[in-house]
Amino acid sequence: MRAIALGFMVVAALGACSDDGRLMNISGGGDGPDEFAILPTRALSMPPDLAQLPPPTPGGGNITDPAPAADAVAALGGNPGHLSAQGVGAADGALIAHAARAGVTPGIRQVTAAEDQAYRSGHRRRPLEVLARTGVYYRAYRPQTLDSWAELDRWRPTGVQTPSAPPVAD
Repeated sequence: MRAIALGFMVVAALGACSDDGRLMNISGGGDGPDEFAILPTRALSMPPDLAQLPPPTPGGGNITDPAPAADAVAALGGNPGHLSAQGVGAADGALIAHAARAGVTPGIRQVTAAEDQAYRSGHRRRPLEVLARTGVYYRAYRPQTLDSWAELDRWRPTGVQTPSAPPVAD
């Protein structure tokens, strides 16, 4: 009976040993300070025309919200309005046409999100992973991970330049 209990304790102890699971575990945070929670904003001021104010929307923007990218563009003499431009720029038209030469799947983001959800539902956390509060990301996606050393060995004999090699695994 002692051997069985000892065996369970060894298995539990080994199950707790893993990579740093806090990085992949959303609930693994702490009670420490959040240095990004407090942001300095612009001073409140009355605009010359109240029609300039955006309509109030929950979670929407505010004219006093910090916009460091827009401020930097304006300081360098650019037009901050171009940062919010939507769509594909004229210079990227040829790239988009080349990428879409074999056709485009409409709603590809929704399709891949549904496929990933189905894949992840088949790779749920195991009981010891639940007890140890570790993530399953690396274990679930291991079959889809590229073996960088095998790719390096495959491409080098063909004469293709490989200017950098993957880091040495420990």
